[in-house]
Amino acid sequence: MNSGTVAAVRGSVVDVRFDVRLPAIHTVLHADDGQIVLEVLAQRDAHHVRAIALTPTQGLARGMPVLDTAGPLKAPVGKEILSRMFDVFGHAIDGQPAAQGVQWRSVHRAPPPLASRSTQSEVFETGIKVIDVLLPLERGGKAGLFGGAGVGKTVLLTEMIHNMVGHQEGVSIFCGIGERCREGEELYRDMKAAGVLPNMVMVFGQMNEPPGSRFRVGHVALTMAEYFRDDEHRDVLLLVDNIFRFIQAGAEVSGLMGQMPSRLGYQPTMGTELSGLEERIANTDSGAITSIQAVYVPADDFTDPAAVHTFSHLSASIVLSRKRASEGLYPAIDPLQSSSKMATPSIVGERHYALAQEIRRTLAQYAQLKDIIAMLGLEQLSQEDRNVVGRARRLERFLTQPFFTTEQFTDMQGKLVSLEDALDGCERILRDEFKDVPERALYMIGKIDEAKAKFQQLASADET
Repeated sequence: MNSGTVAAVRGSVVDVRFDVRLPAIHTVLHADDGQIVLEVLAQRDAHHVRAIALTPTQGLARGMPVLDTAGPLKAPVGKEILSRMFDVFGHAIDGQPAAQGVQWRSVHRAPPPLASRSTQSEVFETGIKVIDVLLPLERGGKAGLFGGAGVGKTVLLTEMIHNMVGHQEGVSIFCGIGERCREGEELYRDMKAAGVLPNMVMVFGQMNEPPGSRFRVGHVALTMAEYFRDDEHRDVLLLVDNIFRFIQAGAEVSGLMGQMPSRLGYQPTMGTELSGLEERIANTDSGAITSIQAVYVPADDFTDPAAVHTFSHLSASIVLSRKRASEGLYPAIDPLQSSSKMATPSIVGERHYALAQEIRRTLAQYAQLKDIIAMLGLEQLSQEDRNVVGRARRLERFLTQPFFTTEQFTDMQGKLVSLEDALDGCERILRDEFKDVPERALYMIGKIDEAKAKFQQLASADET
C-alpha cells in the first residue's frame, strides 16, 4: 500500500507528501481511517500532490497518515440502484440499507465517439402547452431552464418529472447539485407518493457540502445514466438542478487551487469542465440520455459567462421571465427569448411550424405596441392593432397551465395537454373564435374547450 503524510491543510485544499510513489491525477486518497476523502488534482513536485477534500477536513492535521487507494472516485451502477437516493460516494442517504450486488465504475469517463452517436431527431412531448407548441424538446437532446432566483425553475422541472415518468418506459435520474436539502426531501416524498420511485435514481450533493463534492456529483449521476443507456439499452431522462452550481463549485475549487480567475471571477477552465460533463449526455445507437437542466442566471444577466457557456451546449433554451411571473402568467416562460432547434418544418411539420411562427409574430407585435398603449391607451390604436392585442393577450393566458405539483398551493387541479389539443387551441384563438370570450376565461385552463365552461361559471358568479 502506498502511503503518505499530510504536509499542509488550507480549508478544503490539502498537500500530501509521498516518498515512494506519487499518485496519479484524480486518484482518491483516504485520511483519518477513511473518514476524510481527498481527490488528487495536481502534482506539485517529485514528492508532493495537491488534493481537494470531498468531505469536511475538520480534525485533519499535519503529519497524519494518508492512504493511496490507487483508483479514481467510483459510482455504483446496476438495477439495484433504482428507487434509491445516493450521495457523491455512492452511499445510500435514504435511511435504508446499502444497495447490494452493485458494480462500481469510475466517474471519469470519455464521451461516446461520434461514430456511435445517433443522428435522428425526434420530439419529446411534455404535456406543457407553451413548451410543446413553441419550444419542442428533443428526445436525446439537452434542454436548459434559464432564470434568476424564484421564477419557477424547480417547479417546472418537477412538473416535467411528474408528466414524463408516468408514461415514460425508461429510467429517470435526478441530480441535485448544490441545492437545498428541503427540495431533495420534498422531491423524494412526491415521487414516492406518485408511485414512480421504482424507475428513478436520485443523487445529491447539497449546498452545505464542500465544493469538491458538489463538483463531482454530476459525474456520478452521468456514470449511472451511461450504465442504463449502454448496458441495458434503455432511454434515460436525466434531470439536473442546478448546472450553475456545478460551474460555481468548479470556480471554488479553482480558487482554492490558486488558479488565476478569468472574467467575473470564474475559473479559466470553465469551458473545458462544462464540456467534459455535457458531451457525455448523448444519443447513441443503443439508447438515449435526454437531459433537462435548470440553470440559475446570476442577477437575471444572460450575458454572464456561466449562462453563455451553457447556452452553447443545448438543443432548447427555455428562458423564465421575472416580468411574466409578476403578472401571474405561469409557467413564466418568455416565448420571444426562448428557442429550440427542433422548431423546424422538417421535424415538427408544416402546420405546427406555421402556427408557432404566427404565435411568435402576434406576441412580438403586442410587445412593440405595449409602449403606445401605456402612453395613449388602447383606444388610440387602429382596429387591426386592437385585434392583434386581443389575440396576443388571449394567447398569453391560454398558454398558462395549472400544474400537478402546485395543486396544494393553488387549489387548482393540474392539467396535462396533448400537443394536438394545444395546437388546436392556439389556432382557434388566432382565427378570432374566442374574441367575445373574456381573457380571464382562458387563464389557467387545459384544453381550449374548457374556456366556454369557465366563461359560464364566471358569468354566473358575477350575477350572484
